[in-house]
Amino acid sequence: MADHREASVTLPSEPASVAAARRFVSEVLGRWGLDDGADTAEAADALRLMVSELATNAVVHTFGQSPTFTVELRLDREQVLRVGVTDSHPRFPRRLPAAVQQDNGRGMVIIRVLAAEAGGRLSFTPTDEGGKTVWITLPWVAATRADVVPAC
Repeated sequence: MADHREASVTLPSEPASVAAARRFVSEVLGRWGLDDGADTAEAADALRLMVSELATNAVVHTFGQSPTFTVELRLDREQVLRVGVTDSHPRFPRRLPAAVQQDNGRGMVIIRVLAAEAGGRLSFTPTDEGGKTVWITLPWVAATRADVVPAC
């Protein structure tokens, strides 16, 4: 496999794009062989949930100021997977106060917990255009095809 792989997609900031972002991540993980085996399948599920939360934030919390958002995956040396969601809204995500009965305001908490459980982290970087990218960085050792045991 290559030392470095990248894939990205730009989607319109609309609710249907959240599912499209999740599908894109699934397709890329499958193409790169990163969803094989029990360990990576569970990590892939967690990653899809994190991307769903970030895509939802890019749609809902940019208040119409970001007509699109971009999902980017980078795999370095088969060891580190970085997933970024970029939008053109300048404000960085922040934890919203979540009342017990409230249905929103917990996305960033969920992402931080899932990333930490996987040995990763969450970070934010500004873009040159005035927006931001929210990054999830995870350790991720891709299984080689010889390591993958077919299911019976």
